[in-house]
Amino acid sequence: MRGPWLLVALMASLSLVGCLEGPTVDSGGQGNTTADELVLPAWDVGDQWLYTFSTPQFGEDSARLVVAEVSEDDGLYRLGISSEREAQRHAVINHNPFLGRITMDALSVYEQGEAQPVFNFPWEVGQTWTFTLLGQAWTAETTSIYNGVADVVAQSDEEHRLMYSFSGREGFLESLVWTDGDLVEQLRMTLNQAKSGYEGDVHFYQARDLLDSMYGENDNDIYDSFLDSGHPDGEDWDVLVWYLDVNIASGGSGTLTMKDHQGASPLTRAWGSGATEKGAIGTVPSISGDYSLTVTLRGGDSSLHLKVAGAIATQWTL
Repeated sequence: MRGPWLLVALMASLSLVGCLEGPTVDSGGQGNTTADELVLPAWDVGDQWLYTFSTPQFGEDSARLVVAEVSEDDGLYRLGISSEREAQRHAVINHNPFLGRITMDALSVYEQGEAQPVFNFPWEVGQTWTFTLLGQAWTAETTSIYNGVADVVAQSDEEHRLMYSFSGREGFLESLVWTDGDLVEQLRMTLNQAKSGYEGDVHFYQARDLLDSMYGENDNDIYDSFLDSGHPDGEDWDVLVWYLDVNIASGGSGTLTMKDHQGASPLTRAWGSGATEKGAIGTVPSISGDYSLTVTLRGGDSSLHLKVAGAIATQWTL
């Protein structure tokens, strides 16, 4: 009689193991996805995700996104970056839509002041919805769910394609790839690490583009200007953030001078033959009004890419 009783006890113990691990979604080939991994996650201050970002214009960089603030009254999370320099870089490059305000009720991100439902909780294969992100209007569909990860494919009216995966276990994006209508990959985000309990400073630069110009070789000086018109809400910017990519041909040279309307020159640069400066970034004081630029570029392949954004800087210490 011992054999049958031992078999019953063994089967009972195996069923208890499954209960301890939590219920799994049992349909649609979803692996060991649990019900909790399909619903809206709750974030806490100090939750953090380390991503690699890659774009054709600016190459590859990494940023640690951190939940810096939870505002129950506003129904908002606020995400920043652990490095101030990376916060400045992302402000002027403007390729990270998952910074600043994110709603607590759906993890919606803001584009042009409007909350956009990039995610659709609870996840369900075949669900469709629309949102705006990265300057495109998207129609999205959840195409699969497996081992706690929901895969989404979205198409825009301009034939752009957005593919991203949300990890219910990590509580945020696992990956995202944006491809334009010419099949050029414009942005790739890849999650490297997810943790909690961040301690230290967190930074966010709320920014608006003021200038984005390419300059090429010219026998004469090049003159340009932009307007520091302040924040759309009527506030003054704390700083202007600038970004430079420079390539000087062999035997060539280059200079850049930025002047505010008071005649001060907060940014000056000079380069000699064969010089390169890729991804240089910095800040200058914001003084509302016109800024003038003078650029000299000599040498057949010499080029200069300058971006300037106005920014309001916020810092938290966790």
